[in-house]
Amino acid sequence: MNARVYRRYVAIGDSTTEGMDDPDGNGGYRGWADRFAEHVARAQAPDGLEYANLAIRGRTTARIRAEQLAPALDLKPDLATVVAGMNDILRTSFDVAEVARDIHAMQLALVMRGTTVLTFTLPDPAPVMPIARPLRGRVLALNEQIRKATADSGAILLDLGAHPVASDPRLWSDDRLHANSAGHERIGAALAYCLGLPGTDDSWTAPFPAPAPRRRHEVICAELAWMRRHLLPWAGRHLLGRSSGDNRVCKRATPAPVLLDP
Repeated sequence: MNARVYRRYVAIGDSTTEGMDDPDGNGGYRGWADRFAEHVARAQAPDGLEYANLAIRGRTTARIRAEQLAPALDLKPDLATVVAGMNDILRTSFDVAEVARDIHAMQLALVMRGTTVLTFTLPDPAPVMPIARPLRGRVLALNEQIRKATADSGAILLDLGAHPVASDPRLWSDDRLHANSAGHERIGAALAYCLGLPGTDDSWTAPFPAPAPRRRHEVICAELAWMRRHLLPWAGRHLLGRSSGDNRVCKRATPAPVLLDP
């Protein structure tokens, strides 16, 4: 088990690190990064932990490196997470080598400062979003590059993509692009386990019971409803060159103590 005490945790990334779709009950999002910070703070109480989250939804890996890495380094974290790549996969201009270089550069810049860095591979999108099956090859290619980058940089890898439960639709929100609260909870627990925190285990890998079969018309109706509510608005924004992250700022720019429930 990891006996190190961490002083400051900084998260950089896109919407998944920001916490979508895990409502915090106050109009914002909680997410796996918040949950992971709580695991760390609880494990090393009463020492406490400061936490900042610089992630902004819609950001590509290149923009995360350009906009978030320097501020993260300025905060002098001894613990960080670097998670990126999904927004690149969704673009026609996707270049796996370029994305991998940016991920490796961010990991290495933090590791060279003495920071413990964690990241994770991406789940297979096909079981969650059948229409995304053509993107599966991109996800697998990026995951392999993330594994190589992490091995070279000295970061800690949560190989989420290697666990089928990560692609169980019951861990994903209605938009099928973001984890739901249960999914974020599992990722936070998985990162705590990979960090070697006391009291953690691999129960986050446990699969769900087999789902009840659905009739064909139920599947078709669900797909049409998802396309209307989520796919078409997303496609419309991108055709206009817009992003869900336009004019947004990160939710936690200044490190603050992690508050734990009694």
